[in-house]
Amino acid sequence: MFKKVLIANRGEIALRIIRACRELGIETICVYSSADKGGPWLEQATQSICIGPGPSKDSYLRIDRIIAAAEISHADAIHPGYGFLSENAHFAEVCRDSGFEFIGPSPEAMSLLGDKVNCKRLAKQAGTPIFPGTEGGIEDIDEAVKIAGEIGYPVIVKAAGGGGGRGMRVATDEKSLRLGIEQARQEAAAAFGNPMVFVEKYLESARHFEVQVIGDKHGNAVHLYERDCSSQRRHQKLIEEAPAPGVDPAKREKVCASAAELIRRANYAGAATCEFLMDKKQNFYMLEVNTRVQVEHPISEAITGIDIVQTGIRVAAGEALPFKQKDIRINGHAMEFRINAEDPARNFMPQAGLVETWAPPGGPGIRLDSHVRPGYRVPTNYDSMVGKLIVHAPDRETCIKRSIGALQEFQVGPIRTTIPLYLRLLKEPLFTEARHDIKYVERLLSPS
Repeated sequence: MFKKVLIANRGEIALRIIRACRELGIETICVYSSADKGGPWLEQATQSICIGPGPSKDSYLRIDRIIAAAEISHADAIHPGYGFLSENAHFAEVCRDSGFEFIGPSPEAMSLLGDKVNCKRLAKQAGTPIFPGTEGGIEDIDEAVKIAGEIGYPVIVKAAGGGGGRGMRVATDEKSLRLGIEQARQEAAAAFGNPMVFVEKYLESARHFEVQVIGDKHGNAVHLYERDCSSQRRHQKLIEEAPAPGVDPAKREKVCASAAELIRRANYAGAATCEFLMDKKQNFYMLEVNTRVQVEHPISEAITGIDIVQTGIRVAAGEALPFKQKDIRINGHAMEFRINAEDPARNFMPQAGLVETWAPPGGPGIRLDSHVRPGYRVPTNYDSMVGKLIVHAPDRETCIKRSIGALQEFQVGPIRTTIPLYLRLLKEPLFTEARHDIKYVERLLSPS
């Protein structure tokens, strides 16, 4: 087992990793930017090292400074958390070449699954359901137009090397497809340094379904069942729940098993998430694989009892998975609410500034992953999420009731948060009856 782990991240995920390391007897080193000086999570680390000013490009994205911090602190391994450099294969390779274990997949596995075109090819071999569309990146626009005509409009143009909604365009006819390919290429090149795009069938009404998987360096891989992430706005998730409500058990087992087989074939070690869209007939189509721990991993922990972060550290240290697929069972229902410092009433305007009131809820089945406390100042440089409220209950109906109570208890001020929005969504019939899709929040919030 490692003696020292450097955490190349900040906020709640840095604190989450510190807690996992503490239980394993591992010392932790946190790097931080000047904007995060005095961050509450830094107090919990064994050591902290400033690596630059507030902007991410000058601190948390500076590979050279992170490696230098690992060297001077005599770290054994580097944990990237999520975001920043967590899915950067070059960073994983530099860590390895510099003598530090990267707590995550190998650069080769990350590159294979992180490239959507290559990932689709491997998924097809593994029996993982994929969207019909172009076999690889688009070289000939006329050929893409021909394929779109065969599978039927609407189609979506996607960047091969990216995510988060960037490099994506929906096309409803040939004219919009040709324009969309050019626009997506330009956006993908600027955002990811890779202009390759591809075309696949677009579902106008779908649910977002994702499977939590984890593999080790001994050829083992299992799934921890699925999460429903359909409550989202502009491709950004708001509420996640596990398991996905109303899904046929046989179909669930099949798609979850195929996700585990996919990462097994990729020789993947660590936590990953296979993301899918599910249509009204419960047909599944793979979107991508996230080669890192997900923001919403706690709800999978809640329903399976497995510590995903700690297991990822053990796997990186060379241990075999301590459980087999037959050992994993679903226990109850869980939901996660991303508490973002945004004002839903003002078009989700960011709410950087001083947190004077921070009184989180408690009680059975309530967990809060957050780095915030009274007196904390939310910086302007980073993502607006200030915490994650996780609620676990014996069933979905009880989980919704318990979530409403917890959100009503949660007091934050004077900054605005997304809590009022969640209280509204939890009473929406579309959500309570599990008839929601990935567009329902935007329809609900639309002025028309």
